[in-house]
Amino acid sequence: MSHTDELDEYDAELELRLKREYADVFPLFRYCVLTQEATYLCNHLDRQVEPQANYPFFKITMEDVWVWDKNRPTRIIPRVEVHTTQDITVEVLRLDDDAAPDPDAPMAGD
Repeated sequence: MSHTDELDEYDAELELRLKREYADVFPLFRYCVLTQEATYLCNHLDRQVEPQANYPFFKITMEDVWVWDKNRPTRIIPRVEVHTTQDITVEVLRLDDDAAPDPDAPMAGD
């Protein structure tokens, strides 16, 4: 087996472990945040939009975060801030257990 094949196999193994971990931790989080750079799962989210002349500037602050990154030794991070002008998708995975669902309620930072 060549070194390239070994590296490909190692990379595929890391990716498979990451997908399994994602499936395991997914039910523990309230939000899924997709950016151009990464995918995050988090329980606390604050979103701020600062209008600019040509484009909006987004500041996303997340706490209690799991990040999709197979090269990190640990994927759990206490706090993450993302500053970007790129698109951001926020998916609400579940509502507070105590709160009744309100589809018209704004998210934090709105």
